Amino acid sequence: MTEIEFWAYLNMLLSKGRMDMRAGLVECGKPGMNEVEVFISSHALLPKGYESLSLDNIRRMGMLLFRGKVQLRTKQAVLILLAHHPSKEALAILEKFSLSPDQGLRIFSELALDECRMWNDERSCKGDFPPVSRVY
Repeated sequence: MTEIEFWAYLNMLLSKGRMDMRAGLVECGKPGMNEVEVFISSHALLPKGYESLSLDNIRRMGMLLFRGKVQLRTKQAVLILLAHHPSKEALAILEKFSLSPDQGLRIFSELALDECRMWNDERSCKGDFPPVSRVY
């Protein structure tokens, strides 16, 4: 999947509807908070039915994270989609990317990995909500 194909695919998904999003932010000026704010606001890119994206598309999107010359905003969009996909494939991609994320994506990738772990744990624990592992 190319970057152009990714955005065309995402726009097609979003044309069918977005997930409801409720979030609030308090500006605090702490280092790293900008990435947290961007991560939270990027939830607006979640299309309805994001959890049922095919594993093939998850893998194809994930490959964009490891390519050079892919825009930061594209990688953020991929990360947010993978973060919410309750699959071992998405989790494995995020674990690998988090070992050496691009500059400016360290906190974003950690948050995405935490969310993906939560979705995978929630699925295996039948509704138990795991604790948040990082505080920024």
